Amino acid sequence: MKGRLPRERRSALRDLERALGYKFRQLSLLEQALRHSSFVHENPEAGPSNEQLEFLGDAVLALAVSDLLFHAFPKSSEGELSRRRAALVNARQLAVLAKDLHLGDYLRLGKGEEQQGGRKKASLLADALEAVLAAVFLDGGLGAAQALTRRWFEPLIRRQETLAWQDYKTALQELTQAHYKITPTYGLREEGGPGHARYFRVELRLGERVLAQGEGPTKKQAEQAAARHALEILRKEGERKVTEGGGGV
Repeated sequence: MKGRLPRERRSALRDLERALGYKFRQLSLLEQALRHSSFVHENPEAGPSNEQLEFLGDAVLALAVSDLLFHAFPKSSEGELSRRRAALVNARQLAVLAKDLHLGDYLRLGKGEEQQGGRKKASLLADALEAVLAAVFLDGGLGAAQALTRRWFEPLIRRQETLAWQDYKTALQELTQAHYKITPTYGLREEGGPGHARYFRVELRLGERVLAQGEGPTKKQAEQAAARHALEILRKEGERKVTEGGGGV
């Protein structure tokens, strides 16, 4: 099966190119990115599987997304940027992107993997998406790979501010319940400003302790800012220091 691709397969890959928004100079790279190891095991003459491309694509994706986050959130700490990247670059999210591209329809699978529903497996789809990105990188360079990553992830990054606000409160509540058997409480300390530019400041308590404050244009965002500050404080102090004096906080 090495050499020129059959006309029907080339036509299918051209359809995928249009979905990707990238035209390959070496279409064989895209073909390899879609070639699962189970297919190669049954058809050794087909050429290498997508495993090496997946390895490369993982690194390219991490770099490209890190660059997007670095510019989108210039005031964020290293820890916050890492958390944002982890929320974006994971098997579940990559599988969603792959499904949007109908990537499963283009995969080369062995008979056993096909029968086991491999075209819908999240882990397999995520791996294939990384391999496709690596194929773009090898075919068109880093700029082409970054452009593709930008199309995939910029809409998610624009929504991530809201998602991140939600995550801080959830993360703090899970932490305090698990380790201290107590949940944080929030109290409004100040509000003001005209209708088009409201201002809120809230206080976060953990038991009797005033742990953090937060500010924002809405009460909800102020609470979430306080939760973010509280998480940073607790993580810096460490569990032993926080629980000194009878196990309280």
